[in-house]
Amino acid sequence: MLALPNVITILRILLVPVFAIAFVMPGDAARIFAFMIFAIAGASDWLDGFAARKLNAGSDFGRMLDPIADKVLVAVALMMLVAEGTFFTEVKSNGMLSLLKLVPAIIILSREILVSGLREFLAGTRVSMPVTAIAKFKTAVQMVAIGAMLLTPLAHRIVPGMPGATYEVIAFILLWVAAALTVYTGVIYFRNGMAHIDTNPRGLKP
Repeated sequence: MLALPNVITILRILLVPVFAIAFVMPGDAARIFAFMIFAIAGASDWLDGFAARKLNAGSDFGRMLDPIADKVLVAVALMMLVAEGTFFTEVKSNGMLSLLKLVPAIIILSREILVSGLREFLAGTRVSMPVTAIAKFKTAVQMVAIGAMLLTPLAHRIVPGMPGATYEVIAFILLWVAAALTVYTGVIYFRNGMAHIDTNPRGLKP
């Protein structure tokens, strides 16, 4: 449990409440600090995997905890962003825009819950579901999209000359791309998982 990759993963989980507290604090400095904490936590996802490979310190505990840490970080960030109404705050009373903001977050969170349930079931049958390259890319896009959303209140300062609304649209598109990748990878996981599920355990004829 105390191998370096596992320690990094545990620290990522411990950073989640720090991020949440910084997020709700008023002021630009607090938002920048929240973004930095989120970025550090996101980067630690790559760092613990790198450390595990280089130190040959992979473990069952780490393989169990790493996806949990990722899901907790993403879930907390998405819930707080949705509750805050970051996108298009000047027209957030518009129901359609609010819906378009909420749907990708629901898609991402639902997929993570469903895949976690599938992993738990397959673990009982001693079948593993390794993380694919496209799933890693999906996670990277999620982190970039959420990071971009975190900075939307400061959009007018991030890219000189770019209107804040344009920056928000880009962040919004990134979130939908992440949601699309989430659905795609979820379908792959379930398709592979179904191959290990006995749909006719008694051998009955259809």
